Amino acid sequence: MFSRVTAVSLSFFRFSSLVIRKRAFRTTEQAAKRSNFIGIGVCVGTGLGLYVLWRRPSLPVHEVNAADSSITRPTEEATARPELPVITRAEVERHASRETGVWVTYKDVVYDITKFVDSHPGGPNKIMLAAGKAIDPFWSVYQVHLNSDDAKEMLDELKIGRLDEKDCLLTEETDATDAFGSDPWPDRSPLLKINSRKPFNAEPLINMLTDNFHTPNSIFMVRNHLPVPEVDVEKYRLGIEGEGLRSLELTLEELKTKFLQHEISASMQCAGNRRSELSKAKTVRGLGWGQAAISTATWKGVKLRDILLYAGYKHDGVAQHIEFVGLDKDMAGEPYAVSIPVEKAVSEDGDVLLAYEMNGETLPRDHGFPIRVVVPGLAGARNAKWLSKIIARKDESHGFWQQNDYKIFDPSVTMETADFSSVPAIQETPIQSAITEPEDGSSVAADDEMVAIKGYAFSGGGRGINRVDVSVDGGKSWQSADIQDDLQQPYGKRWAWTLWTVDVPIPREHAGHLDICCRAVDSSNNSQPEHIEQIWNFRGLLNNSWHHIQVNVEEQ
Repeated sequence: MFSRVTAVSLSFFRFSSLVIRKRAFRTTEQAAKRSNFIGIGVCVGTGLGLYVLWRRPSLPVHEVNAADSSITRPTEEATARPELPVITRAEVERHASRETGVWVTYKDVVYDITKFVDSHPGGPNKIMLAAGKAIDPFWSVYQVHLNSDDAKEMLDELKIGRLDEKDCLLTEETDATDAFGSDPWPDRSPLLKINSRKPFNAEPLINMLTDNFHTPNSIFMVRNHLPVPEVDVEKYRLGIEGEGLRSLELTLEELKTKFLQHEISASMQCAGNRRSELSKAKTVRGLGWGQAAISTATWKGVKLRDILLYAGYKHDGVAQHIEFVGLDKDMAGEPYAVSIPVEKAVSEDGDVLLAYEMNGETLPRDHGFPIRVVVPGLAGARNAKWLSKIIARKDESHGFWQQNDYKIFDPSVTMETADFSSVPAIQETPIQSAITEPEDGSSVAADDEMVAIKGYAFSGGGRGINRVDVSVDGGKSWQSADIQDDLQQPYGKRWAWTLWTVDVPIPREHAGHLDICCRAVDSSNNSQPEHIEQIWNFRGLLNNSWHHIQVNVEEQ
């Protein structure tokens, strides 16, 4: 009798904790006090369910090994319950809203979580990201759920069926003649927002972007210009040649064993980050990147400087540029090729790496396996992947993406009138900041009194972030955010972004909405321009104007 009462009491306590989440944990102070007793909640993220918090440290990013979410194998639990109805994945996808009901799958079981959405401790917006989809990839990122009996028990109560067997093995269908047929489709997470499929370009979901200082590999921003090459490591050779160098070839094993290994944390940002905002002012050419075309990782490899010195480089002024040639090629057989100034390449403080590991794992194919160059502080386009050659040159690379793209023109220039030879290629990137939570178009309750805002800031060239200002009235008044510099990066070598958070009071005269915006100031006191029209360019590059989002205020 005692056991039964205890079990019922515990179940009621768990359910009650969910229902009262919003008020019981309204402030950080309240949450901290309660967690000293026993905390029941979820990992801040899109994962589904509960886990018990008892001073348990969060998992470091290098322990997060995302499972292959494209392959689902039958579970013993599902096969042992033949009475569950069979449901197709198409039917699950049709249940992705409150109106239709919210269904999700985990492994090969289907769950109806409609009644759980509003009680989700991470908030309904988080859990709705998984609506009509598999939660496996979410749990692979937020692995605390996999170790939680509470999460699995609560999920089990919402079970409604088994996934149709033919839907349990899903892979991208490709034509054998398709140039992109060898792309690593099974390795690509459904948690990425796809901007183009061929070539593959995708960014993390915005409210997952700053959940970790180091972005998990599975949701790291992907920028591909061409099909992903297949590389046989046993046959792989990296060629070194050019002005003042002795020509040589190095195997992957030689790179790992002949040279001192280095590790750096650096952010990678596409020059087209936040392009979609520029397109609202006037049409631009390029992929519609949101504000998540940036990610951060710990990279491990050997310094480019050491390789060049090994090949005989001398500071004689002959070589002015270092070119990187990739194994990725277009239909005419032309490879991706770009270059950087030799000063950056050979500087002791430049920290340019030939990387073969990313967040403690072998470099994924989408990110340049087996070798990519990491040029911290420069635009993502200079960080060539799948390296085949490094060439010391008197002039810049003649590659298309060096000569005829990734250049900035004034607002009056069009694609038809642009003279690409008259403008230098983008190297360092300007001061940047963006809001990651709340989401644009979301809502907050007026009686919450405060709105919690978070985001990132980053400046190229190793410049750090001095300050981030946040406004909820479109810039009429400002409040400085709390800066989280997790790495204490040295001056002039701040290669990784800065994350920030701030709680701002909701103005009484809010008129039903908030115009939330942010601006950052870097260590050289560069600040972001206020108006997007000032920096508009037809390619939609380097948008670093104040970032604005609109949030509704709902009265209870």
